[in-house]
Amino acid sequence: MSDKTITRRPRLIGPRRTFAIVASTFNEDLVQGLIDSCRNELVALLPNSSIPLYRVPGAYEIPVCAEYVLNHTGADVVIALGVIIEGETAHADIIARTVATQLAEMAVRHELPVINEVLLLKTEEQARERCFGTEINRGVEAARAALSMAELFQKLHTAYPGLRERDRAST
Repeated sequence: MSDKTITRRPRLIGPRRTFAIVASTFNEDLVQGLIDSCRNELVALLPNSSIPLYRVPGAYEIPVCAEYVLNHTGADVVIALGVIIEGETAHADIIARTVATQLAEMAVRHELPVINEVLLLKTEEQARERCFGTEINRGVEAARAALSMAELFQKLHTAYPGLRERDRAST
């Protein structure tokens, strides 16, 4: 997929879903663009969805909040949103790698979708294009990925009923 193309809208089937958004307040105007784009797309595609929003100070705090949401809320999908702009040190890269690793690990551990749109960008101009743009909009892409994954997991739960209940009973 080209970096200049927004993914297609998924086909929607099924019951009401909960899409929990965990978003940083650092680079707040940029992250708010991601939140607004993501929420608007979710509502347009699945109007009866629940979209709780959990705010954390920075990108580094997103995984611990996402873990809590996965453990205690019953969300179908967690969407992580943040903007990290590179500086003159390796700090931004360290934060981005840590967050990405933690989000991927929790998705696998919980067997639930965690959409990572914590962006690591070189400039504010790149960030604005991805947070507010019409050609590249990572908030819209996050919503579409979340809907696609929710649909896939609904199919998996339908095709293999009882597996999750059995797995939970053994823990």
